[in-house]
Amino acid sequence: MTVDQATRVIQASFPQIYLACHTRHQRKRSTEHRLSSRDATILAHLSERDPLAPSRLAAHLGLARSTLSEALKRLVALGYVRVASGGGGRTTPVLLTGRGARAIRDTSVLETRRLRAALDRVSPSDLRTIAAGLSRLATACRALRDPARQAGSR
Repeated sequence: MTVDQATRVIQASFPQIYLACHTRHQRKRSTEHRLSSRDATILAHLSERDPLAPSRLAAHLGLARSTLSEALKRLVALGYVRVASGGGGRTTPVLLTGRGARAIRDTSVLETRRLRAALDRVSPSDLRTIAAGLSRLATACRALRDPARQAGSR
C-alpha cells in the first residue's frame, strides 16, 4: 500500500468512525468533571508518557501563554495534569494524569459505549491490528509536533 492509498483510506474512514461514535454535543458550559470545552481540548492534547511544553501547546491551540498557564494551574489543582518531574512554572513540560485520562475517556467525542459496540464486532486479531495501527499513526502525528522525535517514529 502506498502513502497516497493509506491517506485515502484514513480520510474516508475517520469521518465514518466519527459519525458512528459521536452523538452527543456538549451544550453545558462545564461537564460533570468540571471541564469546559477548552479544558477538554487541552487534556486531549496531552499524554501520560510524553511531556509537552506549555509554550508549544499554547502555540498549537492559538492561546496566549498566560491563558494556557491559568488553565493548566486549574487542571493541576483538579488532578488532571501534573508537571513533569523536576519542574515548575510556565515553561516546564506537563503530563496527563490517570484521572485526566479517565476524564478524556468520559468526555471524548468518540463515545466509549458506541466505540466499544463497534469494536465488539471485530475479531481479537483485528482488534489488536486496529489498536496497534492507530497507536502508530498517533505516534507519527506526535512526531510532526516535535521534529526531534521523527527519527524514533519509523
